[in-house]
Amino acid sequence: MSKYILKRLVLMIPTLFGAAILVFFLLRAIPGDVCEIRLAGTGLYADPAEIALCQKNLGLDQPLIVQFFDFIFGYFKGDLGISMWTGAPVLEEIGLRFELSLQVAIMATFVAVIIAIPFGIISAVKQDTWIDYVVRAFSIAGIAMPSFWLGILIILGLLVVTQEVFGTPWMPPIDYVPIWEDPIRNMSQLIWPAVATGYRYSAVATRMTRSALLEALREDYVRTARAKGLMEKIIINRHALKNSLLPVVTIIAIEFAFLMGGLVVTEQVFNLNGLGKLFVESVGSQDFNLTQQLVMLVVLIFVLTNLFVDVLYAWLDPRIRYS
Repeated sequence: MSKYILKRLVLMIPTLFGAAILVFFLLRAIPGDVCEIRLAGTGLYADPAEIALCQKNLGLDQPLIVQFFDFIFGYFKGDLGISMWTGAPVLEEIGLRFELSLQVAIMATFVAVIIAIPFGIISAVKQDTWIDYVVRAFSIAGIAMPSFWLGILIILGLLVVTQEVFGTPWMPPIDYVPIWEDPIRNMSQLIWPAVATGYRYSAVATRMTRSALLEALREDYVRTARAKGLMEKIIINRHALKNSLLPVVTIIAIEFAFLMGGLVVTEQVFNLNGLGKLFVESVGSQDFNLTQQLVMLVVLIFVLTNLFVDVLYAWLDPRIRYS
């Protein structure tokens, strides 16, 4: 197993390098100039001399190949460059928002798992009963309902309920506080986007859990276990469930990686300053440095998540061995 993990870590290098090439040169193909946008934003006349000075300060006057190798060598020096729009270090810009997005992704994944796994098991065990129909309707509603719309309903519900109960409306805090500084304030802000996202997330996982478990319950080894007189609970928990969780784990892992940078609209609804919002702002301002580092961060998260899932496969299914 250790050799397999080491090999996968080594193979990450060409994967990340190929992604860096695509990201760098495709971003430069987008029309527009960050210097022109910046000068227009300040209300100044876009004088060619001012534009040239801005491009020199940002290193945009260098040949593309020089800019690319500066971008690559920055990783070895621990320098991700500076934001072309704000002038702040890119590492600082990302660090301010990474913590928030990571916490929301983890909480949403937790919500999805505690809903999807039990509901999927119950739906499969009680196939074609009223319980199965209720769970299937619940999951279909989650698939059809965008998380940002559910977020709006949650906020409206909080306003109405608190107005009726306490006489004054209440909304989640809008300023982010790390969980170790004020856990109550932190959770009161992030639990609601986590629930809204986790429900949408759990709907897909519930359907996958149900389908995979139904398929596992029809296998010969389950029939043999029943013929031996094993309890149904033991058959499901020890035999069928672990084998049926492989596709579920894949779905959950992919969704987790997506949540790290894909909650743009949901972040807007709950006024969260996360990585998704930073993505939109960096693209809108033609901030190449910040955009390409954000894309590379998401690529790295997906690669590490896939590695984690492959290792987890071997634990869930002992028949899987890596050499």
